[in-house]
Amino acid sequence: MPYEDLRQYLKVLEEKGLLCHVKTEVDKDWEISAVCRHTFRTISQERRPALMFDCIKGYTIPLVVGILGGSREIYATALETDQAGIWEKWARAKNPVPPQCMDSGPCQEVVHMGEEANIEMLPAPVWTVGQDPSPYHTSPFVISRDPETRVRNVGTYRVQVKGPRKAGMMINPRAGMRQHIQKNESQSCGTEAAIVFGADPTIGLTAVSPFPLGVDELAAAGGIRGEPVKVVKCLTVDLEVPATAEIVVEGRVPFQGREPEGPFGEYAGYMGTSGNNPVFEVTCITHRRNPIYQAFLSQMPPSESSCIKSLGRELEVRRHLVTNLGLPVRDVCFPESGAAAATVIISMKKQNQFQPLKAMMGVWSMNAGLGKIAIVVDDDINIRDPFQVEWAIAFRTQPAEDIRIVRDTDPITLDPSQPMKDGKPCCPRNR
Repeated sequence: MPYEDLRQYLKVLEEKGLLCHVKTEVDKDWEISAVCRHTFRTISQERRPALMFDCIKGYTIPLVVGILGGSREIYATALETDQAGIWEKWARAKNPVPPQCMDSGPCQEVVHMGEEANIEMLPAPVWTVGQDPSPYHTSPFVISRDPETRVRNVGTYRVQVKGPRKAGMMINPRAGMRQHIQKNESQSCGTEAAIVFGADPTIGLTAVSPFPLGVDELAAAGGIRGEPVKVVKCLTVDLEVPATAEIVVEGRVPFQGREPEGPFGEYAGYMGTSGNNPVFEVTCITHRRNPIYQAFLSQMPPSESSCIKSLGRELEVRRHLVTNLGLPVRDVCFPESGAAAATVIISMKKQNQFQPLKAMMGVWSMNAGLGKIAIVVDDDINIRDPFQVEWAIAFRTQPAEDIRIVRDTDPITLDPSQPMKDGKPCCPRNR
Protein backbone atom coordinates (compact mmCIF):
# COMPACT_ATOMS: atom_id res chain seq x y z
CA MET A 1 0.00 0.00 0.00
CA PRO A 2 1.39 3.46 -0.85
CA TYR A 3 2.08 6.00 1.87
CA GLU A 4 -1.06 7.91 2.78
CA ASP A 5 0.82 11.02 3.86
CA LEU A 6 4.11 12.44 5.12
CA ARG A 7 3.50 11.22 8.66
CA GLN A 8 3.19 7.59 7.67
CA TYR A 9 6.36 7.90 5.63
CA LEU A 10 8.30 9.50 8.52
CA LYS A 11 7.26 6.60 10.75
CA VAL A 12 8.78 4.15 8.26
CA LEU A 13 12.02 6.18 8.09
CA GLU A 14 12.20 6.12 11.87
CA GLU A 15 11.63 2.38 12.02
CA LYS A 16 14.46 1.83 9.54
CA GLY A 17 16.86 4.06 11.48
CA LEU A 18 16.91 6.64 8.69
CA LEU A 19 15.52 9.58 10.69
CA CYS A 20 17.46 11.39 13.41
CA HIS A 21 15.66 13.75 15.83
CA VAL A 22 17.40 16.96 16.91
CA LYS A 23 15.68 17.61 20.22
CA THR A 24 17.83 20.55 21.37
CA GLU A 25 16.31 23.95 20.67
CA VAL A 26 17.83 25.54 17.56
CA ASP A 27 17.78 28.96 15.94
CA LYS A 28 16.26 28.59 12.48
CA ASP A 29 18.36 31.32 10.91
CA TRP A 30 21.78 29.77 11.38
CA GLU A 31 21.81 26.58 13.41
CA ILE A 32 19.54 24.53 11.11
CA SER A 33 21.71 25.26 8.08
CA ALA A 34 24.91 24.61 10.04
CA VAL A 35 23.74 21.25 11.42
CA CYS A 36 22.50 20.12 8.00
CA ARG A 37 25.71 21.11 6.24
CA HIS A 38 27.87 19.39 8.87
CA THR A 39 25.77 16.23 8.53
CA PHE A 40 26.13 16.07 4.75
CA ARG A 41 29.86 16.84 4.80
CA THR A 42 30.90 14.45 7.55
CA ILE A 43 28.59 11.42 7.20
CA SER A 44 28.97 9.23 4.14
CA GLN A 45 26.02 9.04 1.78
CA GLU A 46 25.43 5.37 2.67
CA ARG A 47 25.01 6.16 6.40
CA ARG A 48 23.48 9.63 6.27
CA PRO A 49 20.10 10.09 8.02
CA ALA A 50 17.29 12.53 7.44
CA LEU A 51 16.87 15.12 10.20
CA MET A 52 13.89 16.35 12.19
CA PHE A 53 14.28 19.53 14.25
CA ASP A 54 11.69 19.11 16.98
CA CYS A 55 12.22 22.40 18.80
CA ILE A 56 12.79 25.63 16.85
CA LYS A 57 13.12 28.84 18.82
CA GLY A 58 10.02 31.02 18.41
CA TYR A 59 8.03 28.40 16.45
CA THR A 60 5.67 25.55 17.28
CA ILE A 61 6.11 23.76 13.94
CA PRO A 62 8.90 21.16 13.59
CA LEU A 63 11.06 20.98 10.46
CA VAL A 64 12.18 17.90 8.51
CA VAL A 65 15.01 17.90 5.97
CA GLY A 66 16.74 15.18 3.98
CA ILE A 67 13.62 13.00 3.99
CA LEU A 68 13.63 12.53 0.20
CA GLY A 69 17.32 12.74 -0.66
CA GLY A 70 19.40 12.37 2.46
CA SER A 71 20.79 9.23 0.85
CA ARG A 72 19.99 6.80 -1.96
CA GLU A 73 18.49 4.42 0.60
CA ILE A 74 16.16 7.17 1.82
CA TYR A 75 15.21 7.92 -1.79
CA ALA A 76 14.39 4.24 -2.37
CA THR A 77 12.36 4.16 0.84
CA ALA A 78 10.34 7.15 -0.40
CA LEU A 79 9.42 4.99 -3.40
CA GLU A 80 8.62 1.96 -1.22
CA THR A 81 11.38 -0.12 -2.78
CA ASP A 82 15.10 -0.83 -2.49
CA GLN A 83 17.85 0.80 -4.53
CA ALA A 84 17.71 -1.94 -7.17
CA GLY A 85 13.98 -1.32 -7.66
CA ILE A 86 14.10 2.46 -8.22
CA TRP A 87 14.17 2.17 -12.03
CA GLU A 88 11.12 -0.10 -12.06
CA LYS A 89 9.21 2.23 -9.73
CA TRP A 90 9.94 5.28 -11.86
CA ALA A 91 8.89 3.40 -14.99
CA ARG A 92 5.36 3.36 -13.58
CA ALA A 93 5.18 7.13 -14.03
CA LYS A 94 4.69 6.43 -17.76
CA ASN A 95 1.24 5.10 -16.86
CA PRO A 96 -0.26 8.11 -15.07
CA VAL A 97 -3.22 7.75 -12.72
CA PRO A 98 -5.34 10.94 -12.53
CA PRO A 99 -5.93 12.39 -9.05
CA GLN A 100 -9.14 11.64 -7.16
CA CYS A 101 -11.02 14.70 -5.92
CA MET A 102 -12.37 14.49 -2.35
CA ASP A 103 -14.92 16.67 -0.58
CA SER A 104 -12.53 17.40 2.29
CA GLY A 105 -9.09 16.54 3.56
CA PRO A 106 -6.76 16.92 6.55
CA CYS A 107 -4.84 19.71 4.80
CA GLN A 108 -7.77 22.03 5.57
CA GLU A 109 -8.27 21.16 9.24
CA VAL A 110 -7.08 24.67 10.18
CA VAL A 111 -7.81 27.69 7.95
CA HIS A 112 -6.26 31.19 8.02
CA MET A 113 -7.99 33.65 5.69
CA GLY A 114 -7.17 37.22 4.74
CA GLU A 115 -4.95 39.10 7.17
CA GLU A 116 -4.64 35.99 9.35
CA ALA A 117 -2.81 34.18 6.53
CA ASN A 118 0.74 34.87 7.67
CA ILE A 119 3.42 32.96 5.77
CA GLU A 120 5.96 33.99 8.42
CA MET A 121 4.36 31.45 10.75
CA LEU A 122 6.40 28.78 8.90
CA PRO A 123 10.00 28.19 10.13
CA ALA A 124 11.73 28.87 6.81
CA PRO A 125 15.48 29.19 7.56
CA VAL A 126 18.12 31.55 6.28
CA TRP A 127 20.26 28.97 4.50
CA THR A 128 23.33 31.01 3.53
CA VAL A 129 23.87 33.13 6.61
CA GLY A 130 25.14 36.62 5.84
CA GLN A 131 24.39 36.23 2.12
CA ASP A 132 20.70 35.37 1.59
CA PRO A 133 18.56 38.53 1.95
CA SER A 134 15.83 36.77 3.96
CA PRO A 135 14.44 33.29 4.80
CA TYR A 136 13.77 30.97 1.87
CA HIS A 137 11.44 28.04 1.30
CA THR A 138 13.50 25.38 -0.48
CA SER A 139 10.95 22.56 -0.88
CA PRO A 140 7.74 24.25 -1.96
CA PHE A 141 5.73 22.06 -4.33
CA VAL A 142 4.11 24.80 -6.40
CA ILE A 143 0.91 23.93 -8.27
CA SER A 144 -0.37 25.99 -11.19
CA ARG A 145 -2.55 25.33 -14.22
CA ASP A 146 -2.14 25.95 -17.94
CA PRO A 147 -4.94 28.43 -18.86
CA GLU A 148 -5.35 26.86 -22.31
CA THR A 149 -5.07 23.11 -21.74
CA ARG A 150 -6.14 23.18 -18.06
CA VAL A 151 -3.35 20.69 -17.30
CA ARG A 152 -1.79 21.31 -13.90
CA ASN A 153 1.94 21.49 -13.22
CA VAL A 154 3.79 20.80 -9.98
CA GLY A 155 7.26 22.33 -9.74
CA THR A 156 9.80 23.24 -7.08
CA TYR A 157 11.19 26.78 -7.12
CA ARG A 158 13.00 28.87 -4.56
CA VAL A 159 10.55 31.09 -2.65
CA GLN A 160 11.79 34.14 -0.76
CA VAL A 161 9.80 35.30 2.27
CA LYS A 162 9.12 39.02 1.82
CA GLY A 163 6.49 39.64 4.47
CA PRO A 164 3.43 38.10 6.13
CA ARG A 165 1.49 37.83 2.86
CA LYS A 166 4.09 38.24 0.14
CA ALA A 167 6.85 36.11 -1.34
CA GLY A 168 9.12 36.11 -4.38
CA MET A 169 9.69 33.20 -6.77
CA MET A 170 12.65 32.42 -9.03
CA ILE A 171 11.14 30.20 -11.73
CA ASN A 172 13.31 28.41 -14.28
CA PRO A 173 12.53 29.68 -17.83
CA ARG A 174 11.85 26.06 -18.89
CA ALA A 175 9.45 25.39 -16.01
CA GLY A 176 5.75 24.77 -16.57
CA MET A 177 4.67 27.61 -14.30
CA ARG A 178 6.73 30.08 -16.32
CA GLN A 179 4.73 29.08 -19.39
CA HIS A 180 1.49 29.48 -17.43
CA ILE A 181 2.44 33.00 -16.34
CA GLN A 182 3.34 33.99 -19.89
CA LYS A 183 0.06 32.65 -21.29
CA ASN A 184 -2.00 34.39 -18.61
CA GLU A 185 -0.17 37.68 -19.04
CA SER A 186 -0.77 37.59 -22.79
CA GLN A 187 -4.43 37.91 -21.75
CA SER A 188 -3.66 40.58 -19.09
CA CYS A 189 -4.38 38.08 -16.31
CA GLY A 190 -2.57 37.00 -13.15
CA THR A 191 -1.72 33.38 -12.35
CA GLU A 192 -3.20 31.41 -9.47
CA ALA A 193 -0.93 29.06 -7.54
CA ALA A 194 -0.85 26.90 -4.43
CA ILE A 195 2.33 26.09 -2.50
CA VAL A 196 2.34 22.70 -0.78
CA PHE A 197 4.70 21.81 2.08
CA GLY A 198 4.94 18.20 3.25
CA ALA A 199 3.13 15.53 1.24
CA ASP A 200 3.25 11.91 0.17
CA PRO A 201 6.92 11.53 -0.90
CA THR A 202 6.12 10.63 -4.52
CA ILE A 203 4.69 14.13 -4.96
CA GLY A 204 7.96 15.74 -3.91
CA LEU A 205 10.01 13.43 -6.11
CA THR A 206 7.92 14.12 -9.21
CA ALA A 207 7.89 17.87 -8.47
CA VAL A 208 11.70 18.07 -8.78
CA SER A 209 12.06 15.73 -11.78
CA PRO A 210 12.34 16.86 -15.45
CA PHE A 211 9.02 15.73 -16.89
CA PRO A 212 8.11 17.13 -20.31
CA LEU A 213 5.87 20.18 -20.43
CA GLY A 214 2.22 19.18 -20.33
CA VAL A 215 2.68 16.28 -17.92
CA ASP A 216 0.55 16.42 -14.77
CA GLU A 217 3.00 15.52 -12.00
CA LEU A 218 0.19 14.53 -9.63
CA ALA A 219 -0.97 11.97 -12.21
CA ALA A 220 2.62 10.78 -12.62
CA ALA A 221 2.84 10.41 -8.84
CA GLY A 222 -0.36 8.37 -8.99
CA GLY A 223 1.25 6.08 -11.53
CA ILE A 224 4.25 5.52 -9.27
CA ARG A 225 2.02 4.93 -6.24
CA GLY A 226 -0.32 2.62 -8.14
CA GLU A 227 -3.23 4.61 -6.68
CA PRO A 228 -4.58 8.10 -7.39
CA VAL A 229 -3.38 11.01 -5.30
CA LYS A 230 -6.34 12.29 -3.30
CA VAL A 231 -6.88 16.01 -3.80
CA VAL A 232 -9.22 18.70 -2.50
CA LYS A 233 -10.24 22.02 -4.01
CA CYS A 234 -8.51 25.11 -2.67
CA LEU A 235 -10.58 27.69 -0.85
CA THR A 236 -9.52 30.87 -2.69
CA VAL A 237 -8.02 29.71 -6.02
CA ASP A 238 -9.22 27.36 -8.76
CA LEU A 239 -6.76 24.57 -8.06
CA GLU A 240 -6.60 21.19 -6.35
CA VAL A 241 -3.96 20.18 -3.80
CA PRO A 242 -3.03 16.87 -2.11
CA ALA A 243 -5.67 16.21 0.55
CA THR A 244 -3.19 14.91 3.12
CA ALA A 245 -0.60 17.68 2.69
CA GLU A 246 0.74 19.24 5.88
CA ILE A 247 0.54 22.90 4.80
CA VAL A 248 -0.96 24.70 1.79
CA VAL A 249 -0.40 28.37 0.96
CA GLU A 250 -2.87 29.68 -1.63
CA GLY A 251 -2.36 32.82 -3.66
CA ARG A 252 -1.59 34.34 -7.03
CA VAL A 253 1.08 36.01 -9.11
CA PRO A 254 -0.52 39.32 -10.15
CA PHE A 255 -0.43 40.49 -13.77
CA GLN A 256 3.13 41.70 -14.46
CA GLY A 257 3.90 41.36 -10.75
CA ARG A 258 7.69 41.50 -10.56
CA GLU A 259 10.04 42.60 -7.79
CA PRO A 260 13.73 42.15 -6.96
CA GLU A 261 14.35 38.63 -5.62
CA GLY A 262 17.58 37.02 -4.47
CA PRO A 263 20.48 36.47 -4.45
CA PHE A 264 20.36 32.99 -2.92
CA GLY A 265 22.96 30.33 -2.11
CA GLU A 266 22.26 27.94 -4.97
CA TYR A 267 22.73 24.26 -5.72
CA ALA A 268 26.12 24.74 -7.44
CA GLY A 269 27.77 26.05 -4.27
CA TYR A 270 27.74 29.72 -5.33
CA MET A 271 25.37 32.61 -4.74
CA GLY A 272 22.69 32.53 -7.41
CA THR A 273 21.80 35.68 -9.28
CA SER A 274 19.12 38.13 -8.25
CA GLY A 275 16.63 39.79 -10.58
CA ASN A 276 13.08 41.00 -11.10
CA ASN A 277 11.10 37.82 -10.54
CA PRO A 278 7.42 36.96 -9.98
CA VAL A 279 5.73 38.12 -6.80
CA PHE A 280 3.39 35.72 -4.98
CA GLU A 281 0.53 37.26 -2.96
CA VAL A 282 -0.93 35.04 -0.23
CA THR A 283 -4.72 34.74 -0.01
CA CYS A 284 -5.14 31.82 2.38
CA ILE A 285 -3.14 29.30 4.43
CA THR A 286 -4.55 25.93 5.45
CA HIS A 287 -2.83 23.16 7.37
CA ARG A 288 -3.26 20.02 9.40
CA ARG A 289 -3.41 20.16 13.16
CA ASN A 290 0.16 20.16 14.50
CA PRO A 291 1.66 20.48 11.01
CA ILE A 292 5.17 19.46 9.96
CA TYR A 293 7.22 21.76 7.72
CA GLN A 294 9.48 20.24 5.05
CA ALA A 295 12.66 21.75 3.60
CA PHE A 296 15.40 20.69 1.17
CA LEU A 297 19.09 21.19 1.82
CA SER A 298 20.67 22.62 -1.32
CA GLN A 299 23.60 25.03 -1.63
CA MET A 300 27.03 23.33 -1.85
CA PRO A 301 26.92 19.66 -2.92
CA PRO A 302 26.70 17.04 -1.62
CA SER A 303 23.19 17.98 -0.63
CA GLU A 304 19.67 16.65 -0.58
CA SER A 305 19.07 18.54 -3.80
CA SER A 306 21.99 16.91 -5.60
CA CYS A 307 21.05 13.42 -4.38
CA ILE A 308 17.43 13.74 -5.49
CA LYS A 309 18.31 15.27 -8.83
CA SER A 310 21.01 12.72 -9.57
CA LEU A 311 18.68 9.76 -9.15
CA GLY A 312 15.72 11.30 -10.97
CA ARG A 313 17.81 12.61 -13.84
CA GLU A 314 19.77 9.38 -14.23
CA LEU A 315 16.55 7.46 -14.64
CA GLU A 316 14.92 9.91 -17.04
CA VAL A 317 18.01 10.30 -19.22
CA ARG A 318 18.66 6.56 -19.30
CA ARG A 319 15.05 5.92 -20.27
CA HIS A 320 15.29 8.49 -23.07
CA LEU A 321 18.56 7.13 -24.47
CA VAL A 322 17.47 3.48 -24.32
CA THR A 323 13.75 3.64 -25.05
CA ASN A 324 13.43 6.63 -27.35
CA LEU A 325 16.79 6.53 -29.12
CA GLY A 326 17.49 2.80 -29.00
CA LEU A 327 21.09 3.23 -27.86
CA PRO A 328 22.96 0.38 -26.08
CA VAL A 329 23.40 2.40 -22.89
CA ARG A 330 24.15 0.41 -19.74
CA ASP A 331 24.11 3.15 -17.11
CA VAL A 332 23.94 6.92 -16.63
CA CYS A 333 25.50 8.85 -13.75
CA PHE A 334 25.04 12.50 -12.74
CA PRO A 335 27.76 12.90 -10.07
CA GLU A 336 26.86 14.98 -7.04
CA SER A 337 30.18 16.83 -7.46
CA GLY A 338 28.56 18.42 -10.52
CA ALA A 339 25.39 19.10 -8.50
CA ALA A 340 23.66 16.43 -10.64
CA ALA A 341 23.54 18.91 -13.51
CA ALA A 342 26.87 19.96 -15.00
CA THR A 343 28.47 16.55 -15.59
CA VAL A 344 26.96 13.38 -17.02
CA ILE A 345 28.78 10.07 -17.44
CA ILE A 346 27.36 7.38 -19.73
CA SER A 347 28.48 3.78 -20.14
CA MET A 348 27.55 1.91 -23.29
CA LYS A 349 28.45 -1.19 -25.28
CA LYS A 350 28.86 0.77 -28.47
CA GLN A 351 28.13 -0.89 -31.78
CA ASN A 352 29.73 1.79 -33.94
CA GLN A 353 31.83 4.93 -33.57
CA PHE A 354 28.87 7.28 -33.95
CA GLN A 355 26.84 6.16 -30.92
CA PRO A 356 28.81 8.01 -28.21
CA LEU A 357 28.09 11.36 -29.85
CA LYS A 358 24.46 10.31 -30.38
CA ALA A 359 24.20 9.65 -26.64
CA MET A 360 25.60 13.09 -25.82
CA MET A 361 23.24 14.75 -28.28
CA GLY A 362 20.40 12.76 -26.73
CA VAL A 363 21.13 14.26 -23.33
CA TRP A 364 21.34 17.78 -24.74
CA SER A 365 18.07 17.33 -26.64
CA MET A 366 16.09 16.98 -23.42
CA ASN A 367 14.22 19.93 -21.94
CA ALA A 368 16.42 20.15 -18.84
CA GLY A 369 19.64 21.92 -19.90
CA LEU A 370 21.94 19.21 -18.52
CA GLY A 371 25.40 17.78 -18.99
CA LYS A 372 27.61 20.59 -20.26
CA ILE A 373 30.42 18.07 -19.68
CA ALA A 374 29.40 14.69 -21.13
CA ILE A 375 31.68 11.66 -20.82
CA VAL A 376 30.97 8.36 -22.57
CA VAL A 377 32.92 5.24 -21.56
CA ASP A 378 32.85 1.54 -22.43
CA ASP A 379 30.56 -0.70 -20.41
CA ASP A 380 33.46 -2.31 -18.50
CA ILE A 381 34.01 0.97 -16.61
CA ASN A 382 32.11 1.50 -13.35
CA ILE A 383 30.88 5.05 -13.87
CA ARG A 384 30.13 5.41 -10.16
CA ASP A 385 33.82 4.95 -9.34
CA PRO A 386 35.63 8.25 -10.05
CA PHE A 387 39.01 6.46 -10.16
CA GLN A 388 37.88 4.16 -12.97
CA VAL A 389 36.42 7.06 -14.94
CA GLU A 390 39.60 9.11 -14.55
CA TRP A 391 41.69 6.08 -15.58
CA ALA A 392 39.60 5.64 -18.72
CA ILE A 393 40.01 9.33 -19.57
CA ALA A 394 43.76 9.07 -19.00
CA PHE A 395 44.48 5.97 -21.06
CA ARG A 396 41.59 5.45 -23.48
CA THR A 397 41.44 8.90 -25.02
CA GLN A 398 43.49 11.13 -27.27
CA PRO A 399 42.31 14.70 -26.63
CA ALA A 400 42.88 15.85 -30.22
CA GLU A 401 40.71 13.00 -31.51
CA ASP A 402 38.19 12.25 -28.77
CA ILE A 403 37.18 15.60 -27.27
CA ARG A 404 34.46 17.59 -29.02
CA ILE A 405 33.32 21.12 -28.22
CA VAL A 406 29.73 21.75 -29.27
CA ARG A 407 28.57 25.35 -29.12
CA ASP A 408 25.10 26.82 -28.61
CA THR A 409 23.71 24.05 -26.42
CA ASP A 410 21.31 24.99 -23.62
CA PRO A 411 23.18 26.46 -20.63
CA ILE A 412 22.97 24.93 -17.16
CA THR A 413 20.53 26.90 -15.01
CA LEU A 414 22.32 29.22 -12.55
CA ASP A 415 25.75 28.03 -13.76
CA PRO A 416 28.20 30.45 -12.04
CA SER A 417 30.81 29.93 -14.79
CA GLN A 418 28.61 31.40 -17.52
CA PRO A 419 30.11 34.59 -18.99
CA MET A 420 28.57 37.83 -17.76
CA LYS A 421 26.91 40.57 -19.76
CA ASP A 422 25.65 43.71 -18.03
CA GLY A 423 26.19 42.00 -14.70
CA LYS A 424 24.08 38.95 -15.61
CA PRO A 425 24.92 35.50 -17.02
CA CYS A 426 24.49 35.30 -20.77
CA CYS A 427 23.90 32.38 -23.13
CA PRO A 428 26.84 30.71 -24.90
CA ARG A 429 26.05 32.37 -28.24
CA ASN A 430 26.60 35.77 -26.61
CA ARG A 431 30.26 35.06 -25.81
